[in-house]
Amino acid sequence: MFSTNRLAGQHVRTKRMTTFRPKYITFDCHGTLINFQMAEAARDLYGDRLDEPAMLQFIKNFAAYRLDEIMGDWKPYADVVHNSLERTCKRNGVAFKDEDAQIVYERVPTWGPHADVPAGLAKVAKEIPLVILSNAMDAQIPSNVEKLGAPFHAVYTAQQANAYKPRFQAFEYMFDMLGCGPEDILHCSSSFRYDLMSAHDLGIKNKVWVNRGHEPANPYYGYVEIADISGLPGVVGL
Repeated sequence: MFSTNRLAGQHVRTKRMTTFRPKYITFDCHGTLINFQMAEAARDLYGDRLDEPAMLQFIKNFAAYRLDEIMGDWKPYADVVHNSLERTCKRNGVAFKDEDAQIVYERVPTWGPHADVPAGLAKVAKEIPLVILSNAMDAQIPSNVEKLGAPFHAVYTAQQANAYKPRFQAFEYMFDMLGCGPEDILHCSSSFRYDLMSAHDLGIKNKVWVNRGHEPANPYYGYVEIADISGLPGVVGL
């Protein structure tokens, strides 16, 4: 059963349960906390060659190929961007250049947080340790994390785990490093496909979906829904 509440001015869809105070709150970074701007990068590179319907299809394909590229063995994220962009260009009849992929890759560390993130994180960080599990490279993530404006207990990357989410290996690496289990954390993400489906299958019962509008709701996976990070403190009773 679910109830609807208003927490910190945000619409929150919650399970009827006692407030859970986890040992750690773990986060997806890009998309959930950082304003992930792959679509904007694609528009900057190819928008003058595609009309709007074609551009929307390009963006959709680019997202799908990025997911496909990370499902196997780990490889550098520069290769993920390169391969997925090249495949997208081929599918959409657009000329591809290696330097286009490099431009996109080099933008990632420049991206900053969604406007709601710093204040929401700062309030929670006073009481509960915060952890990031990101599909980024070690060299990319420090710049993004610095822009979040809150202290993090730990930041783990796909490079360290030798696996990208949604593969279980990435989450298992985080558990091993933290010395905890699925029952000890609250995992927070804006993505079902990258995070919350795997979290569900791994037995992480306490999950928060930040509804950034990039995926539809999927109640099967059992989560608290918040519109943005300003709603997070209320979820953990702060």
